[in-house]
Amino acid sequence: MKIYYLYILKCSDGTYYTGMTNNLERRLWEHESGIHEDSYTFSRRPFELQFFEEFTDVNQCIEFEKKIKKWSGKKKQALIEKNWDRIHELAKCRNETNSRNYKREK
Repeated sequence: MKIYYLYILKCSDGTYYTGMTNNLERRLWEHESGIHEDSYTFSRRPFELQFFEEFTDVNQCIEFEKKIKKWSGKKKQALIEKNWDRIHELAKCRNETNSRNYKREK
């Protein structure tokens, strides 16, 4: 059975990098060695592995990666901390156009 990894790195500038791979050890080595000069992590080394999740279905891993990449740094931090309540709170829409913010005129 093939295993796929979704991972989050915390870069030296405090930002997060989210990626996926089928070989986490090799992929971390690639980030550390800087073999891809045009990659996001190249100028943000050193970094720390903050989170990883294993998947047996590559499509689930890809979908989760796409979702996480859109998250704010605060929401990624909540995931790293496994703070499910905080993730839920950060997921709430706060736009002024949200129906919860609509004030009906009397």
